[in-house]
Amino acid sequence: MRIKVEKLKSLLEQIDEFLLAINEAEKHQLDSLEKVAKPYRKSARNLVHYRAFRTFDLRDFQKSMRDLGLSRFANAEGHIRASLLNTRLILQALIKDDGKQLLKSGLSIKRSRRLLASHTKQLLGYRSPGRRVRIMVTQPSEAANNYELVEQLVKKGMNVVRVNCAHDTPEAWWAIIENAQRAAKASGRKVKIAMDLAGPKIRTGAITEGPEIRKFKPLRNELGQVIQPAVILLVAELGETSAENTLPVGQLALEDLAIGDELRLRDMRNKKRKFSIIDRNAEGQFVATCRKTTYVTSGMVLEHSKASGKVLVVGKLPPKEHYLLLKEGDTLQVNRAAIPGESAVYDQEGVCIKIAHISCQLPEVFNKIKKDHTVLFDDGKIFTKVTEVNEDYFQVTILRASEKGAKLRAEKGINFPQTELGISGLTAKDKEDLKFVAQYADIVNFSFVNSKADVEELFVELEQLGALNQLGVILKIETRLAYNNLSEILMTAMQSKQVGVMIARGDLAVETGWDNIGLVQDEILAHCSAAHLPVVWATQVLENMAKNGLPSRAEITDTTTSLRAECVMLNKGAYINDAIELLDTILKDMEQYHNKKEVMLAKRTKLSVG
Repeated sequence: MRIKVEKLKSLLEQIDEFLLAINEAEKHQLDSLEKVAKPYRKSARNLVHYRAFRTFDLRDFQKSMRDLGLSRFANAEGHIRASLLNTRLILQALIKDDGKQLLKSGLSIKRSRRLLASHTKQLLGYRSPGRRVRIMVTQPSEAANNYELVEQLVKKGMNVVRVNCAHDTPEAWWAIIENAQRAAKASGRKVKIAMDLAGPKIRTGAITEGPEIRKFKPLRNELGQVIQPAVILLVAELGETSAENTLPVGQLALEDLAIGDELRLRDMRNKKRKFSIIDRNAEGQFVATCRKTTYVTSGMVLEHSKASGKVLVVGKLPPKEHYLLLKEGDTLQVNRAAIPGESAVYDQEGVCIKIAHISCQLPEVFNKIKKDHTVLFDDGKIFTKVTEVNEDYFQVTILRASEKGAKLRAEKGINFPQTELGISGLTAKDKEDLKFVAQYADIVNFSFVNSKADVEELFVELEQLGALNQLGVILKIETRLAYNNLSEILMTAMQSKQVGVMIARGDLAVETGWDNIGLVQDEILAHCSAAHLPVVWATQVLENMAKNGLPSRAEITDTTTSLRAECVMLNKGAYINDAIELLDTILKDMEQYHNKKEVMLAKRTKLSVG
């Protein structure tokens, strides 16, 4: 690349303008500087310089300096005048040399940035106006039959639709894709379809079902006075979406009820209780209230107070979801066989006579696990060490759990950060699902990739389906092994024409350690930048916002950090539209000041009130 003298002179003139402004600002602040304590005087003078420097919009200047490989002053706030003078000397030397030297870099800085932008567009599609970073959104099951939901996601700024093959059916996947494509067309926008292969499930197995019981509890104030009675809905039978406060009593029983009736019962604790019928809603359900806490089970009899001899019998209730309560020092047995899990059993003196047990859904684990290996359950909430290994089970001691004990439920993740499991990233289900993905999606998100062999296996499958180089591939980096093998994984992946990386920060933090996750994600970002590969920033981004409608302060900080990636993934939630809208605003606003990991110094302005 030949350096243009005119460009160098233009940059030199700008630096002279900055220096002049700095000198003028110092003159105007002489009185204030004299009042500063002597140990801070040089620092105060530098602060004046920096404030003057930041009265300029420096972004174009920074880009020009970056393209020459020179300082962009993004981290020069502690020594701004010295940095400007040093850079001025370098520019003068280059001008004196008449700009005739050639920089044989092979790949210019500008070309490097264009490659990343090109690869990102090819994989993730067009960016939204005013926003470099794309937004990927996980679709809920409801998106299959709720077009308006998907349409709103597109309008709010979704660029990539994420469908998880671990859930729902191919028919539901296709319905989600159809809704997304229809919504994109109606909005005059384009969206990409990304589908996650489930990968091997390393999760806890089933737990013995709990009792068929429902609890109704009134709301009380600090004095124990009832300020809102418990509300019970009496229906003919339960449906899949019936609320937690619903009791099935049969259609014939409903026909004998009227507003003003009372139902009497003895609950599971043999406490006398009374339900008062106060209303009947549009669905034909009777609304009852109760002013005392009541436990109702399947088959319980409710006596009709106004019709002698008539009773209502509570139908079958869904069993309560059970869990194992585990405390530090407890022993847990993990079984190879799919034996329903059970809590520990204690005698009257509190001595454990039978330890808690649960199964693991991936039998291959039992061939690899060793004594003293670390095992983590439920996203690292329960930290354990293996104390015994058997052909049919292994036992662990709980080393860390919450103060009152951790609740371990079915279908929770298990991580083995010290165990080389030797498990391929593609299961039989993945290979079957890949046929659908190759036909209807734009991108496959490849879960549980651990080595270049996993990538090669995926490419073989794609080639057999005629989808290699047609289907984009995003590699989900979520294990310690994947991180350690990152370079060779990327080199192998780049044999395809559309490649990206997802930093699956949840599992990755558990696998590599919470104390290492900052370093690990920085290294992944750096490697991907070196390879000009787009990165998807995933796991728990604005999760509290999406689920509860209000973001935490930590979530906002985390979101601004996501500017270092090319795409941010949001998970589903009741307030997902609000989360997309907030993320879109943050990304657009913050991109004035950040371009990936580079700080861009726009002209500093004060925030308005309100």
